Amino acid sequence: MKKYKFIKDLPLHLMMLPGMILVLLFCYKPMIGIVMAFQKFSPRKGIFGSKWVGLENFSYLADIPDIEKVIWNTFFISLLKLVLGVVIPVIVALMLNELRRKFLKKSIQTIIYFPHFLSWVILSGIFIDVLSPSTGILNGFLNSIGIDSVFFLGDPKWFPYTMAITETWKEFGFGTIVYLAAIVGIDPTLYEAASVDGAGRWRQTLVVTLPAVMPIATLMLILNMGSVLNLSFEQIYNLYSPQVYATGDILDTLVYRLGMHDAQYGVATAVGLFKSLVSTALVVLSYKLANKTSDYRIF
Repeated sequence: MKKYKFIKDLPLHLMMLPGMILVLLFCYKPMIGIVMAFQKFSPRKGIFGSKWVGLENFSYLADIPDIEKVIWNTFFISLLKLVLGVVIPVIVALMLNELRRKFLKKSIQTIIYFPHFLSWVILSGIFIDVLSPSTGILNGFLNSIGIDSVFFLGDPKWFPYTMAITETWKEFGFGTIVYLAAIVGIDPTLYEAASVDGAGRWRQTLVVTLPAVMPIATLMLILNMGSVLNLSFEQIYNLYSPQVYATGDILDTLVYRLGMHDAQYGVATAVGLFKSLVSTALVVLSYKLANKTSDYRIF
């Protein structure tokens, strides 16, 4: 019976084969490079010829100036993005659900989805112009109402919040898809019952729509915890500068500078391995929490 089932499903397994080969080549094969974290790596000698130094790179990592700030910046900016990345899409999905004109609703959805498909190389140039303290549109508006210009990309105090808000602006439209799907799945009789009880549209949103969406929002928040350290490297790399290192330097940019600028390949790999181990622990924790709170499981 099992043999017959395997033969029956063979076309499906063959369809998965190209994807599995790509995953093995580009995700698992490069993991051989992890050994560099325990070596004084030399490109000339290669992985198998470089000197083995054990945990020396990790000791050096602990002595890097401001490493605590870098770790804190990574967590702080990630948590800002995590919270805004759930709250804003939920609010927008609730607002879109109240629109009755389908053409207007679809048009707004298309407009807010579009930034998701733009790269940070393009958007960084736009934001540099928009947020410029001298010629930017936003500061021009602030000046017109009597507020002094703010150097959003050059002031360490504002930089983390700017990163979180711009990332949310880019992705919130795409994130609303999940919550709109959850709203569509709500039983219409619940709205009818609330209407019979005298609830208007606003009250129905509070007592029917929002409670129905909250389990999905909680689940998404928990599942996204696993990627809390995987910030948008492209975003921060294209928008930060040495003057905001105090609050804007993260583990990914530190790895880039150590590896590409300082040629400390072993130390850079050690930083990346440390981040991966913490991310793995967070992924396990997030799935445990998802299973406890929402009965969600992948195995």
